[in-house]
Amino acid sequence: MGTRSVALVLLAAVLLQTFLPASSAEGLVRIGLKKRPIDQNSRVAERLSAEEKQRLLRGANSLGSGSEGDIIALKNYMNAQYFGEIGVGTPAQKFTVIFDTGSSNLWVPSSKCYFSIACYLHSRYKSGQSSTYKKNGKPAAIHYGTGAIAGYFSEDSVTLGDLVVKDQEFIEATKEPGLTFMVAKFDGILGLGFQEISVGNAVPVWYNMIKQGLISDPVFSFWFNRHAGEGEGGELVFGGVDPSHYKGNHTYVPVTQKGYWQFNMGDVLVDGKSTGFCKGGCAAIADSGTSLLAGPTAIITEINEKIGATGVVSQECKTVVSQYGQQILDLLLAETQPAKICSQVGLCTFDGTHGVSAGIRSVVDNGAGKSNGDLRSDPMCNACEMAVVWMQNQLAQNKTQDLILNYINQLCDRLPSPMGESSVDCASLKSMPDIAFTIGGKKFSLKPEQYILKVGEGPAAQCISGFTAMDIPPPRGPLWILGDVFMGAYHTVFDYGKLRVGFAESA
Repeated sequence: MGTRSVALVLLAAVLLQTFLPASSAEGLVRIGLKKRPIDQNSRVAERLSAEEKQRLLRGANSLGSGSEGDIIALKNYMNAQYFGEIGVGTPAQKFTVIFDTGSSNLWVPSSKCYFSIACYLHSRYKSGQSSTYKKNGKPAAIHYGTGAIAGYFSEDSVTLGDLVVKDQEFIEATKEPGLTFMVAKFDGILGLGFQEISVGNAVPVWYNMIKQGLISDPVFSFWFNRHAGEGEGGELVFGGVDPSHYKGNHTYVPVTQKGYWQFNMGDVLVDGKSTGFCKGGCAAIADSGTSLLAGPTAIITEINEKIGATGVVSQECKTVVSQYGQQILDLLLAETQPAKICSQVGLCTFDGTHGVSAGIRSVVDNGAGKSNGDLRSDPMCNACEMAVVWMQNQLAQNKTQDLILNYINQLCDRLPSPMGESSVDCASLKSMPDIAFTIGGKKFSLKPEQYILKVGEGPAAQCISGFTAMDIPPPRGPLWILGDVFMGAYHTVFDYGKLRVGFAESA
């Protein structure tokens, strides 16, 4: 080959590299997506979504190409909704979906949804326009706190980036009641949880990606861009990780229960000090479909008190402190088993393992789908159990009895509002403490700017605590839900092959 020919080949190679997208060189497909402006509707949707997630976790009907990988870019909506684009059918009909590790089904609105306003505000799947559609017809319903999405199963091809999953079972939603889906900026949900919680035992999209050999490594990972006005919203990477999205190494913990991506978590610390709540271990799930960070009311209230969040005064809480506070303290000092104290003062009954509301039968989760959602629903019983946790923590710090009772009264003023949202002073961020979670023996800290959501700009700006209360009773709970607030700070790897979850500082 002559010198001139070699030069032409090299020039062609240079030009080819210039015009190819950078991601192609990595063997990863990237989709750039735009962001939508912030508005108040998302706050309404988020509060209702939290209610739905709580019902789900309490035991209601559960949602219950050979390249190196595939990347789906995610939109960041007020740091509260991340969604990306998929295609269903041939040719592909485009939908924006939440990629939700807390559920396992794929559903999109159907063109046969005639009587729900939400369907007319979003893209709808038209089976007659797809050459790869296969009729199924099996009825399906996913129940939420504000209603139910109802419809039926169909089968078709699903496109994610450059990957095409064939014969994927999904739900055509023909009923979408309530406000949530009317104001939502997404059309549907693509679940990335385990098949154990899949409605109709449908095989999740993720399983079929592996089965059909579309990815070489059974791993997917999330990177969320928490700067709502800068660049793309984030990336979901199938079949690998993007090293540019994290720093250092991941800390991995094993999945302890398939269904959700559930693992064991250790102590929760506020400003470096233990809350004492999870010293013996707590269950947690990494959930990309939950915007905030949810935990037991007792500890979320302590966190809100430390960051100056304003909730609502609980009269039941005040009553328990004034009428039973000294008695509870005396029992703790007498080394009474904490789980029995509220039954001894007459506010709960004791079923052998924990307190439950008087007159409410304790239901033990036997794996048959029985709900524990009604346990300890009495406000006085709940308030008593929170007071026990708070007092234990204060006694461990050698506080006097008077100081303890005064502090518990202050905590009553910091209880989250019924919708779970608590506001903070935007000007106080610099004085707020770091909140840390112990995972795999390592402390993962959140700084105020990472756990406070800011809505609006200038004088009209509002700041919201990223911590919300959600009480999941035993044996499934207490349960922490590490949603987008946590996953935004820490790049998260979901390793299906080794059944583990990994966290590393986001870049």
